[in-house]
Amino acid sequence: MEQKKGYIQSTEILDFNHILIQDLIRIRKWKELNDIAKIKEIYTFVRDEVKFGYNVSDDIAASQVLKDGYGQCNTKATLLMAILRAVGVPNRIHGFTINKELQKGAITGIWYVLSPKEILHSWVEVFINEEWYILEGVILDKPYLENLQAIYNDCKTTFCGFGVYTDNFQNPEIDWNLNNTYIQDKGINQDFGLFDTPDEFYSTHRQQLNPVKQFFFKYIVRSIMNRNVNKIRKLSLKR
Repeated sequence: MEQKKGYIQSTEILDFNHILIQDLIRIRKWKELNDIAKIKEIYTFVRDEVKFGYNVSDDIAASQVLKDGYGQCNTKATLLMAILRAVGVPNRIHGFTINKELQKGAITGIWYVLSPKEILHSWVEVFINEEWYILEGVILDKPYLENLQAIYNDCKTTFCGFGVYTDNFQNPEIDWNLNNTYIQDKGINQDFGLFDTPDEFYSTHRQQLNPVKQFFFKYIVRSIMNRNVNKIRKLSLKR
């Protein structure tokens, strides 16, 4: 592929040469796998072992996401891209906005009212076997999603809230095996198109928050959202 080199390069955000990322790859022995197995294992790691949660901002480096141990759509996308590139798997980022309704429950009350109607969103597209595959289903870790499904077990079709917007709530397509995966795609509004790197994406697109709202999100709101998410994850529920 003519542009392949552009899809495996490191950047300030995709800092896959960082010791934390390189040590993880070495310990997991991901470089020893074939490309399909690499994608499966790395995708599953980022989905389930990096918990769903809200970082300080969208444009933090992949190594910081790994250090945090949690992430949302944009930051998990960054970490997924970085690790995949580190083992030689080409990928790109697709940028959007999504409706804030899918965050309701994770964010509540006055903070929900004051949040922008549209939220910056992205997913990773990975190139394998001469095809591009969408990996949006990486956002929510399974323990969190399974508890959410148990709480709302009467919902069999469309569900919107708590970081989810899907038409197949009890069986969303989140496992990867040469297929597209989704968990929030039904909330998409604007489509900003494809970008080689998150650095390029965030240089032109940002969350629509003024400085005051940015301050409150960074120091107050995201902590509340993370507590709300963790409460669901820690519930002892049987499906």
